[in-house]
Amino acid sequence: MEKVPMTPGGFVALEEELKHRQQVERHRIIQAIAEARSHGDLSENAEYHSAKESQSLNEGRIAELEDKISRAEVIDVSKLSGDTIKFGATVTLIDEDTEKEKKYQIVGETEADVKSGRVSITSPIARALIGKRVGDTVEVIAPGGGKSYEILAIAYG
Repeated sequence: MEKVPMTPGGFVALEEELKHRQQVERHRIIQAIAEARSHGDLSENAEYHSAKESQSLNEGRIAELEDKISRAEVIDVSKLSGDTIKFGATVTLIDEDTEKEKKYQIVGETEADVKSGRVSITSPIARALIGKRVGDTVEVIAPGGGKSYEILAIAYG
């Protein structure tokens, strides 16, 4: 069983979503199904079919969350250090074409959100950065084309 790396914050977010889906959404959907059943003929009851579909999607997501939580390898970034880039590092880069500075934290797949500066450990940029040091230049082949970055800083915590 392959472990899924994530930060403590990402793990808590998964647990909170799971709890909400089990304790709130599940009950709301059951009530919607019961109400739709009370309307009579189920074969032509759009509310019933919609509620059953919601139930299926919710139960699927619950199973997915339980799987990720069971395989989670929580890595406390505040306890990491070093001068090479690894999971949890916050890396400051400069785009060698535009001279724009960018800052990314390397996180688990479930936590990735590029708009807020968190990139997945499996993303092209994170894979290019792992193991590198300040001053290194990395070439990233991304869906938008090739980019070249210089590493300005590495921070943990």
